[in-house]
Amino acid sequence: MPHPTETALPAASLLQLIWLASPALPVGGFSYSEVLEAAVDRSGVATESIASDWLADQLHLTLARVDLAVIAQAIPAWREANLPRIRQLNAWVLQTRESSELRLQAEQMGRSLLDWLRNHDGANPAHIDACARMQPTYPVAFALAASPLEAGVRDCLLAYAFGWAENMVQAALKSVPLGQSAGQRILARLARDIPAAVDSARQLLDDERQAFSPMLAILSAQHETQYSRLFRS
Repeated sequence: MPHPTETALPAASLLQLIWLASPALPVGGFSYSEVLEAAVDRSGVATESIASDWLADQLHLTLARVDLAVIAQAIPAWREANLPRIRQLNAWVLQTRESSELRLQAEQMGRSLLDWLRNHDGANPAHIDACARMQPTYPVAFALAASPLEAGVRDCLLAYAFGWAENMVQAALKSVPLGQSAGQRILARLARDIPAAVDSARQLLDDERQAFSPMLAILSAQHETQYSRLFRS
């Protein structure tokens, strides 16, 4: 039973939100390590403890300050049909992807999610068409997919962040490599950290969002030419 002061999320919206956050969604997230593979190769990410710290830092320093902050603003913009605001947010994401690899991921996953939306009920067809015309990035496309749901922005961000965490833990299992139990311990840590990251992201104003993570950008550029890769670059 929900707490008397809480409003239960309708089952259909809850299931749709879980679906959107699932690594099984055919958008290609599993094929990227988001630089973790390069960190294993070049920065000594070789143990469960170091991988856990790396991903926790990535959650707070990049995901919360970029993707989650954009989604927090893009969901209400889609709900209000504020297309100029959506275009502004999408352009900002494209401009702040600091390597061709990171930009490719944002663009490819955005297109794939938009293709998925075209075959499912929910999103406004006019909004889907408008999104397609602006070279959609994944955070903006995810906000479009989440906008029709009877879910608060915070719930949508929690789902997005947990889906990211699941993908990144799977990348760690393959590239460090780690066992399943280690992966579950890392996921548990990320799950504990996600609510604070989400709450921080929701408070960021336009001039407070930032994607400054120079070592991540350098490692991403190095991953593009890494001799042996499991993940896409």
